[in-house]
Amino acid sequence: MTAFAMGPALLFCPADRPERYAKAAERADAVILDCEDAVAPDSKDSAREALAASRLDPATTIVRINPLGTVDAEADLEALGGTEYRTVMVAKAEDASALAELVTRGYSVIALCETAAGIVAAGELAAVDGVVALMWGAEDLVASMGGTASRDARGHYRAVVQHARASVHLAAAARGKATIDAVHLDIADEAGLVEEAADAAALGFVATACIHPSQVDAIRRAYAPSPEQREWAKRVLAASVGERGVFRFEGQMVDEPVLRHARSVLARHRSSD
Repeated sequence: MTAFAMGPALLFCPADRPERYAKAAERADAVILDCEDAVAPDSKDSAREALAASRLDPATTIVRINPLGTVDAEADLEALGGTEYRTVMVAKAEDASALAELVTRGYSVIALCETAAGIVAAGELAAVDGVVALMWGAEDLVASMGGTASRDARGHYRAVVQHARASVHLAAAARGKATIDAVHLDIADEAGLVEEAADAAALGFVATACIHPSQVDAIRRAYAPSPEQREWAKRVLAASVGERGVFRFEGQMVDEPVLRHARSVLARHRSSD
């Protein structure tokens, strides 16, 4: 699996609000300076000026640029070129060759699959050397298909959206790349956010993006394994020493996949410290 060591809670911050940069970086594990949807068309230039003047830690800063092939994307990259930031999230990623060209310019790329074409191309995008992670997005995806709502009346993702999430995660995992889960737009729905983030962590996502600082702690809690999970992981790994294959432990059959689960639990614990 490609290393993605920024932590589980990634906070979007509009690039035209430089007064929020430091607070966002302080509150979250990493900040995503957003030059795309969070910025109105007539504020794009001021967003780029603020981006070029900023001095956040490059190790925990991601810059979301506009879709490649657009005038806005080139302007974003021109502003980015004068900074030390080298992790770029490409909005509405669809073209593997365009991502590869961006990599040649010295960037690590997060491909944001948020259109029907991007979801279908997820495997090709993940195969590009220099793409370190895939992320998916629900609202732009539904809009790209002519739809109007990603969730049903109960607040659950509709079937095609669930399929898109799974498709992106499988495509990333098949290429040894990390996957970042989509934002939870209902800021007041902490229970729903925790449920989705816990599900993401259980499935092997490395992070969940968020849109408000109040969501950061909920995501961190969801990704952190419980004390009971950590103790089980330690016990089963200790019991495996000297075993030559499948063995019985606390009434459960244990083989290599179970041991990998235990190692993942401990790895999640270390990353949440």
